[in-house]
Amino acid sequence: MEQQTKQPTAQPVGVIGGGQLAQMMGSAARRLGIPWVVQAASPTDPAVAVAEEVIWGAVTDVAATARLLERCAVVTFENEFIPLAQLLPLDPEGSRFRPSLHTLKPLLDKGEQRKFLAQLGLPVPAFQLLPGSTEAADVLDLDALVDSLGHFPVVLKQRRQGYDGRGTQILHHPQALQQALQQQSGIPLLLEEWIPFQRELAVVVARSMVGEIQVYPVVETLQVEQICRRVIVPARIPQLLIAKIQEMAATLIEKLGAVGVFALELFWVPEEHPRGGIWINELSPRVHNSGHYTLDACLTCQFEQHLRAITGLPLGDPSLRYAGAVMVNLLGYEHSQSDYAEKRAALAQLPNATVHWYSKTPARPGRKLGHVTVCLPTEADLSQAEALAKQIESLWYEQP
Repeated sequence: MEQQTKQPTAQPVGVIGGGQLAQMMGSAARRLGIPWVVQAASPTDPAVAVAEEVIWGAVTDVAATARLLERCAVVTFENEFIPLAQLLPLDPEGSRFRPSLHTLKPLLDKGEQRKFLAQLGLPVPAFQLLPGSTEAADVLDLDALVDSLGHFPVVLKQRRQGYDGRGTQILHHPQALQQALQQQSGIPLLLEEWIPFQRELAVVVARSMVGEIQVYPVVETLQVEQICRRVIVPARIPQLLIAKIQEMAATLIEKLGAVGVFALELFWVPEEHPRGGIWINELSPRVHNSGHYTLDACLTCQFEQHLRAITGLPLGDPSLRYAGAVMVNLLGYEHSQSDYAEKRAALAQLPNATVHWYSKTPARPGRKLGHVTVCLPTEADLSQAEALAKQIESLWYEQP
């Protein structure tokens, strides 16, 4: 069960952002006795329902964040789309935001993050940073650019404001690259080699204010159109590789001096391939979709762990309570005002299943409306993990 440590006199903690991640952190804050104050843009934002107080304002509303800091001793983030330069004057000593703005600085821009990880000697795909000038697409030598990466296909990413597949394209020939550059003229971009992965992996890691580190199990993810569709834990990869990834995550968060929960996304290419090994895709400085299974399957979920880290509490045990688990995102597939009550009820009837609903309206294609986690009590159940994920997807996406 989740650890139930209470803080009857705890100071309020604030979060910038009102989405489902802030909602799930807010539920963990209640269990810990921490007053939860949310900076949210709309009364319909999911986190508003679990907040003890709301400061109204978008993520980029610095005046709202200043009011949040007046109310809270510590402020954290739901996402990385923050106006870093404008926030710096609000926290000159670097102690109010957790993780700190200094920690976030090399991570928020995907191009700068790539450079930072490469400088640490970590395995990242070959990459090029493309300028954001309007004439960039006309002056770039595309042949030389692709030669530096090795071959097509290549991956083109917006360096800021890209999430859930937005701003990421896999391009298979020069014409597609030329067209994509012209369409995104004026936007700073990251161009990198495509890794021929066999599995996409992720791991959640936490570091406390006193340097204690806890690493969660390595999971495998399935992305559909660059949006996470499902997570299976533990990852079906060699145990030595799991240990290597967990060590990499711990070392990285230690080098950053980070406080809070971070998620490392990776590619695995079998060793017999010329590009065989582990490659880092991205580091997310926050609680993460790949860790939603921890709500039901781990002794301490990622949301409680994050709050423990940023408030000075001891970190909890991240171990699995079961042999494994399957988590499937419930993504919107139509434009609708429905709450999908019948489908949620059918999913909840699956053995060992828990449905988490974010109460977002309206539904639209690709929008994360909720997720379902099925815990797998025995080792034998692990062999059915993929079939179970497909069963969940068929129940959700099947049309009447």
